[in-house]
Order: sequence, then C-alpha cells, then structure tokens
Amino acid sequence: MASQSFAFKQFKINQDKCAMKVGTDAVLLGAWVNTANAKNILDIGTGTGIIALMLAQKSGAKIDAIDIDENACIQATENVNNCLWKDRVHIHHVSLQKFAQTNDRKYDLIVSNPPYFVDSSKASEEARTNARHTDQLPYNDLLNGVLKLLSPTGKFYVILPTKESELFKELANENKLFLTKLTRVVTRYDKPEKRWLMRFEFTPRSFSENSITIEKDERHSYTDEYKELTKDYYLAF
Repeated sequence: MASQSFAFKQFKINQDKCAMKVGTDAVLLGAWVNTANAKNILDIGTGTGIIALMLAQKSGAKIDAIDIDENACIQATENVNNCLWKDRVHIHHVSLQKFAQTNDRKYDLIVSNPPYFVDSSKASEEARTNARHTDQLPYNDLLNGVLKLLSPTGKFYVILPTKESELFKELANENKLFLTKLTRVVTRYDKPEKRWLMRFEFTPRSFSENSITIEKDERHSYTDEYKELTKDYYLAF
C-alpha cells in the first residue's frame, strides 16, 4: 500500500486523497524539464501537484496547475499551501479542454504527465481509471490544448510510454509541433526502454537524443545518472 505522504528535500507531498500516487514518471519529468527563462508555466493533469512544486523549486515562474479530478485539486491545493512557493502556484479544478477555451494566456512552458493507456484493461476505481486512461483527455485534445496555450517560442514537455510516444510524436508533427529533445528511459540495464521524455517546440531546432537507466541489476540500486538527475529532490540522493 502506498504511503500517505512522500517527503522531498524542499517540500512534502500528501497523497491520501489522490488516485494516482507519487511515481517515477512524475519525478523523472519534473527533474528533466529545463525551466530557464520561463516566466509562466502550465502543468496539465497536476494530480498531487508534484511536478508543479518541482518546477517551482527550480524556477521563479508563476505556475498554473490544472486537473479534472476534484479530490486531486483539493490535495494539490493542500500541498501548495504547505510549500515555500505557495504565492506562485495556483491550482485550478478544470479540464484542459475548458481551460483552453476560456483562457487567452500564452505559456512559456507547458508540462504534462498525462493519462496514457489507450487499449488496456481499466482499473476498477473510477478516479484511478480517469487518471491512467485517455478517455477524458485524448491525445488530440491534449495536443490541441498545447497548440492553443503555448507561446510561439515556448516549450512543451511530456512523458509517455514508448508506443504512445510514437503516436503522439506523429500527431504533433502533423500539427507543426516538432520534437527537439528526446530521452529514452530504461528501468534496468537488462530491460527494454519503457518511457520517452519529450520536448516539443514550434520551431524545428537541432534535435538531441540520449537515454537514461534508472536502476542497476538490483532493485533500488540506482545508477549514477539517475541520482544526478534527481539529486535536488530525493532525500536519499
């Protein structure tokens, strides 16, 4: 059973009200995002608020964080109110579709750890299902929201499983949003790649690609590269 809270170096995440608990995907994405020069940030599907708080820790940006789940927003608000940057992080209980329709602001940086299962079996708990599956946030809707809200020189960061990443990359490319940076995530040296960390921009700049492995042969024996990426957040590193 997942812990009711998770402590990082500069903030704590309570997660008793959230269907989706703190996970490696969120930590990877939050640590990987480059916030340089970002004055305003949008976090789509904030959940506990973990990524919003990670980005607040390493930037001076104002951050809007949205989620369609009411309990997640209650939890995220609680976590924000207990952090050092509560004046810069604002939680909104709203779908991306509605937020994009009613908001004219353009963001320097948009980040999302979105629901990603398209054809798999669904969890019995409705909130967990909504958090993990694309039914309420199809990739086309996610992409359309980003196209509407991202500034012309802005950057969009997202993490998805490998298969879904290929699909999303194609959709983005068709809409003139180009993949400019890719990090392939491997859980262990003896495993195939599991996730893609992706950065998209409207301008097709020079493309860079690398990979990161999380664990060595033994569980919880972490690689130096993973420790280096997450050292500003994890207490153990």
